[in-house]
Amino acid sequence: MSQFPANRLTLPVQHGIDDILHKITDRLHADAWRNSDGTELPGEAHSADVAIYATYFPARGDQAHALAHPEETTRIYLMSHPVTAFASTLTIDIMDGYFAQQIAPDITCDLRRYWQVIDRTTGETITPDAWQVTSVPRTDAHDFPDDDPRSQQVTVTISDTQPTHEYTVNFLAWQLWDSTQMYNYITNGWHRDPTREKERPYDTRYPATHIHQREQLDQWLRDNPHVDVVRFTTFFYHFTLVFDETGKQRYVDWFGYTTTVSPAALEAFAAEYGYELVPEDFIDGGYYNSPFRPPRKRYRDWMEFTGRFVCDRIAELTDIVHQHGRTAMMFLGDNWIGTEPYGPNFANCGIDAVVGSVGSAATCRMISDIEHVSLTEGRFLPYFFPDVFNPDGDPVGEAWTSWRQARRAIMRHPLDRMGYGGYLDLALKTPGFVEVMEEIVTEFRAIADAGTAEDPATTGVTVAVINAWGKLRSWQTHMVAHALPYTFTDGYVGVLEALAGLPVDVRFISFDEVIESQGAVLADVDVLINVGAAGEAFSGGPAWDDPVLCELIRRFVAAGGGIVGVGEPTATTGYADRCFALCDVFGVDKERGFSLSTDRHWECVPPAATLGVDVSLLGELPDHGSMIVPVRDSVELLAVGDNRVLCASHRYGQGQAWYVHSLPYSPGRARLLLGVLHAAAGRPLGGCDLPLAADPAVDVAVYPAQQRMLVANSTDQPVTTTITGVGESLTLPAHGSRWLPYPAGK
Repeated sequence: MSQFPANRLTLPVQHGIDDILHKITDRLHADAWRNSDGTELPGEAHSADVAIYATYFPARGDQAHALAHPEETTRIYLMSHPVTAFASTLTIDIMDGYFAQQIAPDITCDLRRYWQVIDRTTGETITPDAWQVTSVPRTDAHDFPDDDPRSQQVTVTISDTQPTHEYTVNFLAWQLWDSTQMYNYITNGWHRDPTREKERPYDTRYPATHIHQREQLDQWLRDNPHVDVVRFTTFFYHFTLVFDETGKQRYVDWFGYTTTVSPAALEAFAAEYGYELVPEDFIDGGYYNSPFRPPRKRYRDWMEFTGRFVCDRIAELTDIVHQHGRTAMMFLGDNWIGTEPYGPNFANCGIDAVVGSVGSAATCRMISDIEHVSLTEGRFLPYFFPDVFNPDGDPVGEAWTSWRQARRAIMRHPLDRMGYGGYLDLALKTPGFVEVMEEIVTEFRAIADAGTAEDPATTGVTVAVINAWGKLRSWQTHMVAHALPYTFTDGYVGVLEALAGLPVDVRFISFDEVIESQGAVLADVDVLINVGAAGEAFSGGPAWDDPVLCELIRRFVAAGGGIVGVGEPTATTGYADRCFALCDVFGVDKERGFSLSTDRHWECVPPAATLGVDVSLLGELPDHGSMIVPVRDSVELLAVGDNRVLCASHRYGQGQAWYVHSLPYSPGRARLLLGVLHAAAGRPLGGCDLPLAADPAVDVAVYPAQQRMLVANSTDQPVTTTITGVGESLTLPAHGSRWLPYPAGK
C-alpha cells in the first residue's frame, strides 16, 4: 500500500456510472476504487489512475465447485427447540424454527458420534440406542431437487422418555446458503435478477476445496492484472448467523465458532489433543459459547486449534497474492472466524492490511489498534444499500452520526484510510450526501495526517481492562452483533466506547495472565477496570473463586494501584458471605436478599474538588440494574438512588477503588470516567496539564511536536465552551472541529 497516493479514500464503484465516476473521484480526491458484494468493477478500472481493490471470496462464489463437491459444504452445530414429553415417546422436528433455505440437517455423518440427544431436565445424554432419525420428502420442498438435503424433513424419535421432561437434539447441519450473501440477496431484491445464485459455502478443511482455493486464486490474479489489492471477504468460516423459518435473524454471535465444525475437523482435533469433543461442547445448552460465557477449557482448545489451522491456510493464500506482487487485505467481518487479529497466530498470516466496518468508537479502535499489518482502513456508515437510501431513510444523518462516533477514536489512534461500500449511484442521487462525504473525508485526512506523524498526547495514565479474554478481545467486550445496541449491555459497552476516545493508554489483560505472571503483568498499569454483570466472562464469574487472583489484585491496589468496577465487578457465587469477591476493596456489594435485615446508611459525601470527579455527569441511569449496597463504613458514597449505590470511592491500603453502577455512553459520562480513572490512579484530573474542554461534548487531541491541537464537537448541536489554557471561549457548529495552536497563544 505504500506505493498508493496518500489521499486515504476508497470509493465503491459499479457499472453504469462511467459518466460521473471520474468527476466524483476527483472531487473527493479518492485514490482507490472497490467493488462490493453484488457489484462488478467497471471497465475503466483497467486503466484508471487509482488503486483497485477487488472483493474476493475464498469460501463461496464458485457455485459449480460447491455443487460438484456437496460433501465439502461447510457445516454448523445447532440445537432443536426444547420439546416437552408427555408420553413415553417423543418425536422432534429438528428444523422447526430454522430457515430451510439456509440450512439442512447432515444425516450423512456418523449420527451416533456427531449428533446428541439430551434430557434438558436432568442434563443426561440419551444413549443413541434410544433415538432414531427419520428422513422423508418435505411437502413444501418444490424449490429443491431430490438430491438436495433441504428436500427432506428430518425428525428424531426418542423412546422411553420421561413425561414432563424437556428434550433437545444437538445436530450437525449443512450451511447451504452463505449468511452474508443471503442478507444481501434479500435486502437488495436479487431474486428479481435471474443471474443471481444463492451461494453455497465450501470448507477449506477438505482436500478438493483446499486445492481449488489456491488454484482459483492464482488463476484469478492472472486474469485480473489490474487489481492492486485483493480484499479477502473474508476467509473460511462465517460468524454464527442463523435465520428463522420466516427468513429473519434468529441467532447471531459475531464471535461464534459454531460454523467451524466438520467431521474432518473434529477428527483432527481428537488426534492432536487426545480427546474427543461432543456436540454439547459447541451447543453449550443453547448459549453456543457466547463470549459472555466464561470460556471453558474444551472450547478454548477448539478456538486455539481452529485459529492455527485458519491462519496457516490464510498464509498459503497471501503467499500467492504476494507472488503476484499484490496487496492482501482482510475484511474484519463475515468469514473472519479463526483469524483473531489480537490472537497469537495473526502475525504469521501474511496479511498486509485490515479493513472493517466502523459502527462506533470502540469498533474503530478494534480496527486501528491491530498490529502486524502495514495499513488499517475503516468502512464508514451508512452502507450504500436500499435499506437506508430510500425515501424513509436518513443517510445524511447516519453519515454524521457514524463520523462523530468514529472521530473520537481517530483522534486517539487514527485509521490509515477510510472508505464506503455498496451502490455508489444511491449516494450520488441523495441530495446533500456527497457534500457530507466531502466534509468528512477532508477532516479525516487532516486527523490521520497528524496522527501518523505523532501519537497524540495522553494524560499519562495507563488503564487495563481485565476479564477472562484479555488481549484476544481487545475493543470487543460486551458486543453481540458488532456495534448493534442492546439494552442489557448499554451500561457496560459504554465504558469501552468512552475509553476509545479518552486521552489515556488502554490495554486488555486476562485473569490468567495475572495469575501466571504472579501479578507482574500489572507492573506498569495504573488502574484496572472490571466491567460487567455477575457470572459473565467480562466481569469474571468463577475466575474470582480463585483466591490467588483475588490476593494478587488486592496487593496491587493496596500498594497504590487503582481499580474501577462498573456493574457487578468481581461478582461470583463462590463465597457464602459476599457476591463481589473484592467487596472489601470496593466497599460495596450486591444485595442478594441475604442481608436485608442489616441497616444501611445512605448519606452522600461530595468528593473533594481536587479529585476532578463531577458526579452530576452521571445523569439519570436506567432502572434495570442490581441493588448495590455499602458494606464498609469507610466507603464514601458519592451518588445514590432508590436505595442503590450509583457511585462510590473507597480507600484500600495505599490505593483507591471506585465503583460506578452503570455507564451508558454519553460525553458527560466519558468525562466522569476520565475523572474517576485519574482519581483511582492518585492523579486528580484537576492537576492534569493536558488541555481539556469545559464542555465534555468537546474532545481535544494535542499534538505537541506539531504545536497544535484539534477540538471537536461530538454532538449534532452547536457548542460554546472554553479550553484549558485558552483564554477565550469558542463556538463549534454541529459536528464541527477546529485546529488551535498549542501551547495556546503560540
